[in-house]
Amino acid sequence: MIDEHSLYGRLDDPAADAGYDEHPPRVGFFTDTSVCIGCKACEVACKEWNLVPDDGFNLLGMSFDNTGSLGADTWRHVAFVEQTRPLGGQNPGLAGLPLGPSGTRSSAEVVGSALALAERGGGELGTTPVDLGLPSFEPPGAATGAEARTDFRWLMSSDVCKHCTHAGCLDVCPTGALFRTEFGTVVVQEDICNGCGYCVSGCPYGVIDRREDDGRAWKCTLCYDRLRDGLEPACAKACPTDSIQFGPLDELRERAARRVEELHGAGVAEARLYGHDPDDGVGGDGAFFLLLDEPEVYGLPPDPVVPTRDLKSMWKFAGMAASAFVAAAVSSFLGRSKR
Repeated sequence: MIDEHSLYGRLDDPAADAGYDEHPPRVGFFTDTSVCIGCKACEVACKEWNLVPDDGFNLLGMSFDNTGSLGADTWRHVAFVEQTRPLGGQNPGLAGLPLGPSGTRSSAEVVGSALALAERGGGELGTTPVDLGLPSFEPPGAATGAEARTDFRWLMSSDVCKHCTHAGCLDVCPTGALFRTEFGTVVVQEDICNGCGYCVSGCPYGVIDRREDDGRAWKCTLCYDRLRDGLEPACAKACPTDSIQFGPLDELRERAARRVEELHGAGVAEARLYGHDPDDGVGGDGAFFLLLDEPEVYGLPPDPVVPTRDLKSMWKFAGMAASAFVAAAVSSFLGRSKR
């Protein structure tokens, strides 16, 4: 009889189920989208450290989003979602948001400080105005100033592989190219991957994809090489606002719960956590998020379910069906023999 915990992993301890008798605490990411400024530092750091090739630099007609989604050449994807609602609709403006749980300044302060250091109109770095004799015009809304154009808001979020507790990609890999690390993360060994693509359909988030030039599957490793040296993953290290936070998963969940309470207390009623629940369809994610709208708005499935979740019951019913078929065949054969 197949034990459910042996098939899907012990309660929130996938490393132990993978055979690690002694292992460090499970680690992961908590992404607080309320302080993401869309700078894409995480994307750049990920590509530089892991030697991930470029995506073609296609703006895709989606504002500043030049990657579109996660894939073999995009292990971090910063989503830019423009909504036709006031920027301060969720509270009295971005500056009113509480500080991040790790003590960083709010995104409005960070952006404000950066703009103060980059004022235009001076004579340095070739910023002196030049009269080219062209007719002057003002873009729509310019006369009122950027601070008054609040008829929309940006939702930004850095997406990544979720390193699921019940990883469908891991369940279906026939070669062992995907393996569970001692940190509870899931990594692809490119030298073992045969490019079969089973993991692509086995991921409920659409994270994994095969690279066009070699056909092998690639995805975020949560910087496994850095973790083994006691270093923070490159994306979290590069994030200037601590929107991406790395650490032991239990601590991150406690921190995220406090953050949601802070935001609710500040009037941000739509703040919610995504991927933190160990009882969801993937057993909880190793990378979870604080969102300011429904998951679908960010391109995330509202109720992800690992395709192999019902594998136990499927084998059970398949066995029952096979037994019934054999019994019917034997009965038919014996009936003919008597005649």
